[in-house]
Amino acid sequence: MTVETKATAGRREWTGLAVLALPTLLLSLDLSVLHLAVPHLAADLRPSSSELLWIIDIYGFLIAGFLVTMGTLGDRIGRRKLLMIGGTAFALASVVAAFASSPAMLIGARAVLGVAGATLMPSTLALISNMFRDPKQRGTAIAVWMSCFMGGMVLGPLAGGLILEVAWWGAVFLLAVPVMVLLLATAPRLLPEYRDEQAGRLDLTSVALSLGTILPVIFALKELAKSGPNPGTLLALVAGLGLGVVFVRRQRRMAEPMLDLSLFRNRTFTAALSIMLVGAVTMGGVFLLVSQYLQLVAGLSAAQAGLALVPQAIAVVIGSLIAPRLARRIRPEFVLGLGMLVAAAGILLFTRADSGDGVVLVVLGLSVAAFGMGPQGVLCTEMVVGSVPPRKAGAASAMSETSGEFGIAMGIAVFGSIGTAVYRGDLALPGSLPAGPAAEATESLAGAVNTAAGIGDQAGTALLASAREAFTSGLHTVAAIGAVAVVAFALAGMLALRRARSSTEHPQDTETEALVAP
Repeated sequence: MTVETKATAGRREWTGLAVLALPTLLLSLDLSVLHLAVPHLAADLRPSSSELLWIIDIYGFLIAGFLVTMGTLGDRIGRRKLLMIGGTAFALASVVAAFASSPAMLIGARAVLGVAGATLMPSTLALISNMFRDPKQRGTAIAVWMSCFMGGMVLGPLAGGLILEVAWWGAVFLLAVPVMVLLLATAPRLLPEYRDEQAGRLDLTSVALSLGTILPVIFALKELAKSGPNPGTLLALVAGLGLGVVFVRRQRRMAEPMLDLSLFRNRTFTAALSIMLVGAVTMGGVFLLVSQYLQLVAGLSAAQAGLALVPQAIAVVIGSLIAPRLARRIRPEFVLGLGMLVAAAGILLFTRADSGDGVVLVVLGLSVAAFGMGPQGVLCTEMVVGSVPPRKAGAASAMSETSGEFGIAMGIAVFGSIGTAVYRGDLALPGSLPAGPAAEATESLAGAVNTAAGIGDQAGTALLASAREAFTSGLHTVAAIGAVAVVAFALAGMLALRRARSSTEHPQDTETEALVAP
């Protein structure tokens, strides 16, 4: 039976939000918690260099690859059902990962975690958009959701460090088990079921084309950032883009497409997605260089660098939580634009940091930028899910999160390449340095640090100083370009959203979907 859901959320919905916030925090925490455990698991499992890269990267790859598929699948089979299936798979795979006895076993478990994570992310956001139909309440709920996601990214290294002090490396994966057990126990009572009764069967050919588009492109962007262009990477990029063209053409021909491209006709939807993409590109690229600066230029340990990022986590949570309240008093596009201008000011502070003692400026700049980007994450997400019919909430949520994944990968590739180019152009090598060590030092700052430690003496000290100066110059260049891009899109975004909001109808006011009683 199709019914209208009540306009105002009550105690049950807010309690349900707390249930949805826990897996969201866990998913983002799982993206970063492994980093400190890498030396420990490497000593235990002895993976090859390629196996170690897959252990780290495959989780994020498969989350990005399966988001669109799982978002549309949730619209068809039920978002709560998909959430519980994903939660079960995530808990079981976490146990397997914790007790993995070989690199292959750990890679397989991480792969399952990535696919399961892709079921959880769009399901949580889509359920929030369904449970909170009142725009004010939905904005607050999304702010809580976004705060948990962003907070988990920074808390990951800290949680990993604390766990590794008292337990073995596998224990970092066991964090998921009690959270998922709580989710499975409470979801049937607190979360109503929603699905699109008008959706047809999931087209497996479209699923294959979607994966064939997203996975090679994400892989190519990450490899471009790591090792620069090479035939294999460029082939993957071209193949992914080619399959993307085929995917789009198929969706346009289908009566019931897996991904409804007509959503992009909504100006608010398209403008909000574009702004989210630019924000992710800028912050993804800048954060890559900042994390290296803190450890390889400023000389902080991994734990100290993690602590230095705590103010950023607090800032983004504050920015996210106050955004909905500000948007009730000021037009949301102005809150969004002003926040991005604040973020640009924070990014510009990086240009004042030097290679000797710039930690305070970098931490301050990152915190200001995170505070300014907080409203962007919340308001753009609310615009995306609020501008489409409720029955399309899963697909819209998946597209929102996929935009963020693509943005981060693009930012790492583009800004990482710019920073590397400046680094190589400014690096001064000692004349007596052999070809092999010289190539390693030129490749990256990490390579220069290793080379300097190997040659020692005055030549090593001079090389390290030059490498740090060159890397800092790259950070300055990236920060300047990033700040200009953020300012440009802040102004363009305010204009585009103002026009869109004045001309776009709100389909959620006129369409309904099936609400299945729990």
